[in-house]
Amino acid sequence: MARRPLLEFEKPLVELEDQIDQIRQLARDSEVDVSQQLLQLETLAARRREEIFQSLTPAQKIQVARHPQRPSTLDYIQVITDEWFELHGDRRSSDDQALVGGVGRIGDQGVVLIGHQKGRDTKENVARNFGMASPGGYRKALRLMEHADRFRLPILCFIDTPGAYAGVLAEEQGQGEAIAVNLREMFRLRVPVIATVIGEGGSGGALGIGVADRLLMFEHSVYTVASPEACASILWRDAAKAPAAAAALRITANDLLQLGVIDAVLSEPSGGNHWAPLQAAETLRAALVQNLQDLGQLSEADLLEQRYAKFRRMGRILDPEATESVANP
Repeated sequence: MARRPLLEFEKPLVELEDQIDQIRQLARDSEVDVSQQLLQLETLAARRREEIFQSLTPAQKIQVARHPQRPSTLDYIQVITDEWFELHGDRRSSDDQALVGGVGRIGDQGVVLIGHQKGRDTKENVARNFGMASPGGYRKALRLMEHADRFRLPILCFIDTPGAYAGVLAEEQGQGEAIAVNLREMFRLRVPVIATVIGEGGSGGALGIGVADRLLMFEHSVYTVASPEACASILWRDAAKAPAAAAALRITANDLLQLGVIDAVLSEPSGGNHWAPLQAAETLRAALVQNLQDLGQLSEADLLEQRYAKFRRMGRILDPEATESVANP
């Protein structure tokens, strides 16, 4: 069995993984009973992996969030939905492969699903533009959201992008305008919107599908106004200081929960979601079903009011008196 790529901080597990592989090979090649030794080594490896992942720094969490085998939007959709039909095109000029969407069903509940999509290898990443959506991608997302609003279908968004595509062509096609329109229109949607950061949530590219009634975040995902590398280059003119920037930006799930930016942290299997993707999908589905039930009990007026109030509360930690006076004129 091929070994998953190990991150730098996982290197202490290499020796144990090698021993486990050797014992498994011995069991295949002979009739020797090695089940006890194999169980002991696997238990030890699991314990050490758990210890490592319980004490990750923000910079290390970024490595986990960007892991090439971390489950993607389409991976989750295939598992959590009972039925799924992908829809294509923004009905203007293009069908952006970096942002996918369609209609589906979770149990008896019809939903619209939208999310960034990265690739597994270099070829697929080039085709998907590394999950960096163009203006056409955000306009496609808006088209699907309007479809959901028209037919009263809840919207599930999956955030996993380094940021919106910043190329010249994207700017010529109105990248900033496309994202801004999405921000405005998502506040007007009359249906529940649940967004989940499944990997890397970067800058306006994440916000373009991130205005939600509930914002969930996997334990080892990150959500940030700018990548730590970009932040370090701006502040210190040195991208090598990205780990310091990552710590200062407070981009981890627990930090953002404390700041009130997100609503819940979804636990990950030991070693991250790429170690047990089916378990991760089960966790995500359970959280989505529960939040759909909770939001489904609200009237349209209450839903819109709570969504507005949720975002008005953000930033209160910086100037609580000013925020209070704005919220209650």
